[in-house]
Amino acid sequence: MQLFLDKLQKYNSGNFFLMAGPCAIEGRDIALSIAEKIVSLTQKYEIPYIFKGSYRKANRTKANSFTGIGDEKALKILKEVSDTFGVPVVTDIHESHEAAMAAEYVDVLQIPAFLCRQTELLEAAAKTGKAVNIKKGQFLSGASMGFAVEKIKSVNPDAPTILTDRGNSFGYSDLVVDYRNLVEMAKFEVPVVMDCTHSLQKPNQTSGITGGDPTMISTIAKAAIAVGADGLFIETHPDPKNAKSDGANMLHLDNLENLLQDLVRIRQAVR
Repeated sequence: MQLFLDKLQKYNSGNFFLMAGPCAIEGRDIALSIAEKIVSLTQKYEIPYIFKGSYRKANRTKANSFTGIGDEKALKILKEVSDTFGVPVVTDIHESHEAAMAAEYVDVLQIPAFLCRQTELLEAAAKTGKAVNIKKGQFLSGASMGFAVEKIKSVNPDAPTILTDRGNSFGYSDLVVDYRNLVEMAKFEVPVVMDCTHSLQKPNQTSGITGGDPTMISTIAKAAIAVGADGLFIETHPDPKNAKSDGANMLHLDNLENLLQDLVRIRQAVR
């Protein structure tokens, strides 16, 4: 736990922190390349940084969708990113038995939105002593996430806990962001994060592949910083069209620096 805090609190810039990286770990070289680029930018703008990459994708629409390159192989790549660049790393877990395994390699265990009410999963994550990032369910209010925090704290009062909004279901194939959720979740005295890419998904497409609208990423991110989000979650890739998972709503890596510049200015103005 302390290692995570030491890694994250790298700067005293008053900036938001950033959780960013590819949706899924596709391979060693591309993961290290993406991490190197983001690390250089976050160092330049003094933004605390957590590298994000799913070691396995469990929630897929189609049976033949990409799920991963192998659990141990992907987790070792995440550990290599952390060791190489000295940054914390975060990955999703989907079942209770995964918590202890993933905790051997990463600093933050992420609870997917659809699973945020799964008591045993939350408790298993808390028992590892790692930080836990809980994504708010698309079907829940920000205020209701206090119960998820309670589940973590009841097992491990000292576990660093983060709450992340990723929009709410709107009809069958869209999401909307209600920024009141950030304000409500902040009342639980934990860092609150806006997921700027998953909140722009267009799920349940007849093609079986989730759509998205990456042109709105900057809008979601800027509004979140203005509202007072402590951190941002952004999936990014050097070639989103050919990414193996969630390419439709990822930010092109080349566009990240301009966005971070704008966000730092907004943060400074708000503060």
